[in-house]
Amino acid sequence: MREVLYTITYNRPLTADVWEMRLAGNTGAITAPGQFINLRLEGLFLRRPISVYHWDQESLTIIYKVVGRGTEALAAMGPGQKLDALCGLGNGFDVSKCGRRTLLIGGGVGVPPLYGLARALLAAGKKPAVLLGFNTKSEVFCEKAFAALGVETVVTTVDGSYGRKGFVTAALPEEYDYFCACGPLPMLRAVYDATATSGLLSFEERMGCGFGACMGCTCKTKYGNKRICKDGPVLEKEEIIW
Repeated sequence: MREVLYTITYNRPLTADVWEMRLAGNTGAITAPGQFINLRLEGLFLRRPISVYHWDQESLTIIYKVVGRGTEALAAMGPGQKLDALCGLGNGFDVSKCGRRTLLIGGGVGVPPLYGLARALLAAGKKPAVLLGFNTKSEVFCEKAFAALGVETVVTTVDGSYGRKGFVTAALPEEYDYFCACGPLPMLRAVYDATATSGLLSFEERMGCGFGACMGCTCKTKYGNKRICKDGPVLEKEEIIW
């Protein structure tokens, strides 16, 4: 973990309430896809955790949904403004555990961390496929970004207005040897029940500190209590207790 002062280089909408922001600064603390940063916003007591979408040596990109005071303040910021962040939080996805044909399943704002994972899997010589779920066509984002990587990408919408109609579990392919999922809890539970292989699931949880000190995001697993911010947010399928 490292505290970094980042400079916003751009902040733009992808949909009506989903935004993409690039931050210039030190990214050396990021070691795995699926990790997150914790942003300090003026006037708010608790930092806001946001997963990392993409990073290189000089910058990182986040994608976030405007849902409250913190993300509203974030969406109002522009190029040149500074953001204090705790960087490199969480365990992230372990690429070495993934199979050659790993299925990446994302729902809503659970989609962004899977982009970095897809890049890492490709770099490791593996051939991932991507399954993205949204409620309706106007909420779809990142499809073109995954396709540009050359990754097979399937989109589902609950109302059938784009892609395949239904939830992501209705579009699971026949051939995959592992899965990684990130999204809302009901989706993760449905994926857990519907998948026949082992896998990794990234959980969302309300956090106080973001680095394991306050114990506010503790959950039970088959191997004892774990902190979503520190020991997670990624947990193995076999250890999860619903």
